[in-house]
Amino acid sequence: MRSPARWLPLAALLALLASLVVSPAATAATPITVAQAIGQQNGSSATVRGYVVGQPTATNTVVRSNFPNDFALALADTASETSTSRMIYVQITASFRPTWGLQTHPGLMGTQIDVTGPLNAYFSHPGLTSPTAFALAGGTTPPPPGDDYYRDATGKTGAALKTALHQIISNNTKLTYDQVWDALKATDQDPNNSANVILLYSGRSQSKSSNGGNPNDWNREHVWAKSHGDFGTATGPGTDLHHLRPEDVSVNEARGNKDFDNGGSVVSECSGCHTDSDSFEPRNAVKGDVARMIFYMAVRYEGGDGFANLEMNNSVNNGTKPNIGRQSVLLQWNAQDPPDTFEKRRNQVIFDTYQHNRNPFIDHPEWAAAIWN
Repeated sequence: MRSPARWLPLAALLALLASLVVSPAATAATPITVAQAIGQQNGSSATVRGYVVGQPTATNTVVRSNFPNDFALALADTASETSTSRMIYVQITASFRPTWGLQTHPGLMGTQIDVTGPLNAYFSHPGLTSPTAFALAGGTTPPPPGDDYYRDATGKTGAALKTALHQIISNNTKLTYDQVWDALKATDQDPNNSANVILLYSGRSQSKSSNGGNPNDWNREHVWAKSHGDFGTATGPGTDLHHLRPEDVSVNEARGNKDFDNGGSVVSECSGCHTDSDSFEPRNAVKGDVARMIFYMAVRYEGGDGFANLEMNNSVNNGTKPNIGRQSVLLQWNAQDPPDTFEKRRNQVIFDTYQHNRNPFIDHPEWAAAIWN
């Protein structure tokens, strides 16, 4: 019979081999928590996942508003954390400041993000310095606002709901048409490449700096065509971010001021898009986005700000009338393509950073049928 002592080295060896095989594989692909990052301040590189809870200004001080600059942010494992001992301080180097700095984008507060870089002390506090990547955490978006924002709309339907929503969203900050360029670089940022924006109809990821008027540049698409009500680019409906999106110049021209409907011939440079003489059909992935932008405009602009009363109808070829159709098709698109992560984040950025109002049909897509069905 073999002695038990001869089996002990073999068992120990097997345990060692198991740890060498399993541990690296488990940690390489998975972001670590803030608590883990605090305990690993050894200069090693890691991806840390946490909620943005403020900007560090000293070893034991994190501010949650009136951010002095774009140089740093603090992460925690819960969005409500207030103890600096459970936060990690993240340095924001120059290339990331335009898109991840809190002074420029205070709407990042409460958002869960992933930051990659070496785990080193910052402000003499557990930190991450010289980051190599920032990204929204996979599949997460800020939660919709609580009942307070939509309190006056609760329980209403039809015309009463439309009136209540108009009153809620109408007191918004207004941008100039020039300011829209920079705003779109934030609202429509590619979640996988902070140097790019996603074009609405074509879906292409394109450099933020390639905006302009050349054929392959991107420009500012008015989803509610500005000739439908003749508001042009005037501050108000002409500059409202809730219906302005980046788009390829030639695809924008193909859409023109056409109404929305199904069918037509294929649009060059826009896979899944179709058009004919009086209508445009976007790709499936953004059909609901388009519908909800139109719903927003029909509620926000009711003729009381010196602009036309914008309304949907079930026609195409509306020309300069303050109408866009087809309403029945747009309601179908809203149902078949519910709000996704990108659309929800965009709504939040507009609310937090720019206009301080929301598109209620992104938070509550069911309200479209409650008003117009």
